[in-house]
Amino acid sequence: GTSPHSGASSHNNSTDMSWQAYVDDQMVGSGNVRRGAILGLDGSLWAKSPDLELSADEIAKAVAAAKAPTSVLGGGLVFAGTRFMVLRGDENSIYGRKASDGFVLAKTNQAVLLGLYDDKIQAGSCNMAVEKVADYLKEANY
Repeated sequence: GTSPHSGASSHNNSTDMSWQAYVDDQMVGSGNVRRGAILGLDGSLWAKSPDLELSADEIAKAVAAAKAPTSVLGGGLVFAGTRFMVLRGDENSIYGRKASDGFVLAKTNQAVLLGLYDDKIQAGSCNMAVEKVADYLKEANY
């Protein structure tokens, strides 16, 4: 039950570094996520991998999809200019693929976590790594 910002002076003073650490250490650092990002449900970008370029449109559509997963089922989502087929989704997570690459979107109370994987990473491993961080944030009321 520690907060995501243990060591930070206050909850409201969430530095970009702390969210960045979730992307770098917990997601990409796990070895099961190639590139990742944390988006706010308000459409803001909290943190992302340095080599991940997300357009404002891609971020907006990811957040909209997380809020209404059925709206993208059978369709696609674009991340970093690559269009992925949406395979399945529910109120917690959305999964998609393109050939051996894919993504997972995991929604928390205030954020949407994005994890991208490539042919060197198993889809299930990426999903688990991202959802583990999402569960932790939910418990901390993020």
